[in-house]
Amino acid sequence: MTTTAILSDVRLGLAGADATVDLSLRDGEIIAVTPHADGQTGAQPEAPSDDERIDGRGLLAIPGLINTHAHVDKSWWGRPWQSFGGPPGLEGRISHERARRDELGIPGVDVTGEVLRQFLRHGTTAIRTHVDVDLGVGLRGIDVVREAVEQTCPTMRCTIVAFPQDGALRRPGVVDLLRRAAENGVEHVGGLDPAGIDRDPAGQLDALFDIADATGCGIDIHLHDPGDLGAFEFELIIERTRALDLKGRVNIAHGFALADVPAARARDLWSPYGPGDMMEIARQHARMTGARYDEELLHVLAQTSTAAEWFVGGTGEGDRDSGVTGWAGGTDDPAAAVGLGVGSRADIVLLDAENPMDALVRAPARQLVLVGGEIAHDESR
Repeated sequence: MTTTAILSDVRLGLAGADATVDLSLRDGEIIAVTPHADGQTGAQPEAPSDDERIDGRGLLAIPGLINTHAHVDKSWWGRPWQSFGGPPGLEGRISHERARRDELGIPGVDVTGEVLRQFLRHGTTAIRTHVDVDLGVGLRGIDVVREAVEQTCPTMRCTIVAFPQDGALRRPGVVDLLRRAAENGVEHVGGLDPAGIDRDPAGQLDALFDIADATGCGIDIHLHDPGDLGAFEFELIIERTRALDLKGRVNIAHGFALADVPAARARDLWSPYGPGDMMEIARQHARMTGARYDEELLHVLAQTSTAAEWFVGGTGEGDRDSGVTGWAGGTDDPAAAVGLGVGSRADIVLLDAENPMDALVRAPARQLVLVGGEIAHDESR
């Protein structure tokens, strides 16, 4: 069934693009960008009727934000306050989490749904989420996340990493679970500190890459091991990626060894902070890295949206810079320059800001969020 709509009277906000435009949407994509004039647009093929028009109210339009590293199966969001506890360190956090998850109903469709609604409220329209796979929960968390997405926002793109949080090799049977998850359609299998957790870096990586090679899935590994040990694991991962020609399908998360910062200083071990707002995370990153010039701010915002498309199966798979060039001024088309040109996915966030740079610096409330051309959040409601 063909679905069409017009998002009318929105601004793109870059130089020369202060005038408002109308975005014609069909089946989750932008099919036309036309000047806005008194609520009317130029004639378009199969133009939708007025009752399918979405009023953009002159707000700034930016592409939907993408969370490339979520754990939506086990957040405590929406539950009563839980005091921080358990033994210190990574192992302590893992054991504490497993001791409490059953009583908190984790994994649960309602818990994950609360997290997804919070993401949508802040303009996140696509996610890559790690979902725990272990001997206690089996593959149930994957089914929970898929059901929660279907109930909350079926048009949201969600790619899943089957994640062995409690280790892959040290718990016999977990590797088989990861293989089953990949055979059943999970997009990626994950790993965790092959040396620090499993004490067998070659063994864990061989198991993960064997699954990827046999099933065609990707790999996404948490790597906190610092210093020379972490650097050695980077080399092992790169060697296997090249040997199996998996370019663009292997990702390393955290990767503290690159900066050789002690893990105790660099990671929030399951901290209670954060409202689920990718724009706020981008703003903090821009501030910490000293981004000030327009092109620097646009680059940060692109990394939070269009340049992250490859994480969620979008265009530019394997080419992380493909979504940045337009923001940096690589096109004369204002719509394409902000990632909202013809052919772009209709994941659109509207907010009250002068331009994308202003939006990043202030991180104002997201007024309207469209996912695949459908309204997923309306702040006025």
